[in-house]
Amino acid sequence: MATIYEVAALAGVSPATVSRVFNGNTVSEEKQRLVRDAAQQLGFTPNKTARRLRKQSSEIICLLVPDIENPFFTALARGVEDRAQESGFSVVLCNTDDDPAKELRYLQIAASEQMAGVILSPASDEVDLGAIASLGRPVVAVDRTTPYPVDAVKIDNRAAGIAATTALVDAGFRRVACIAGPAGIEETEDRYLGWKQVVTARKTLVRDGFLQHANFRVDGGRAAMNALLNLVQPPDAVVTTNNLMAIGALQALHENGIDPEDFGVAVLGELPYLLPPPSSVVQVRLPARHLGRTAASMLLERIGGDTQPLRTVVLRAEIARPPLSL
Repeated sequence: MATIYEVAALAGVSPATVSRVFNGNTVSEEKQRLVRDAAQQLGFTPNKTARRLRKQSSEIICLLVPDIENPFFTALARGVEDRAQESGFSVVLCNTDDDPAKELRYLQIAASEQMAGVILSPASDEVDLGAIASLGRPVVAVDRTTPYPVDAVKIDNRAAGIAATTALVDAGFRRVACIAGPAGIEETEDRYLGWKQVVTARKTLVRDGFLQHANFRVDGGRAAMNALLNLVQPPDAVVTTNNLMAIGALQALHENGIDPEDFGVAVLGELPYLLPPPSSVVQVRLPARHLGRTAASMLLERIGGDTQPLRTVVLRAEIARPPLSL
């Protein structure tokens, strides 16, 4: 069997560079290519058992998301896996259903199985990273942050809420409501504060009940939209702060005989089930896959021994459709 020294000689790099490539550390694309080509020619396979014993960890990353059925998290998971595979790591995907108790069980399993690190979208502000932290395993929070001192990558959610609401107000809508996720979640707060900032600054009509909290899912969006339509003076437009709630809101509009062309709808995220979606719907594209790749890169750097100060990377969203016109 070929050795790391033979791979280094064929690739024209040092053995340390070969080690960095297969340990997921940052190495230039050209050197990565040379090392991997040499390893393939020689039939070199890293001794994972020895590396696990040496590092007291596996080459498995644990990814915890709240709802894998939501295409946003599916795309995020794909980004994590793509980046992990490039560095020889595997990913175990865990669905928490936004349940802190379920999340804790998965974190304890990740610790007991000596997984190399964790990427998670926390179920609540009270996430318990004690078991992972006690082992010194790196953690990256994605989409939402945690009270623990860990790296994080998130979307500028307030800016996304501002963009969605502005598109509706610019189109001439004057009674813009908001369907937000559960209260107390950072992502929810940031997105609806973006809505609130615009409707306050633009002096649109906001009545009691124009802010509805729902459960991030289709049924929650439908119930919230029905509540808005049942107000004495209902809105003429709505911002939905995730894609599945937008599906529910559109279902409610259809059930009430309201054409989306006549009622403003803006969604933070892209509609997953409508091909094509109504042309009047404003979609704010959230960079889910890039979010996952970025989180995985940050985690792999920590696994490789990176000791730079903690970082929070903020990614921007963008309008996926041109502005509306009434």
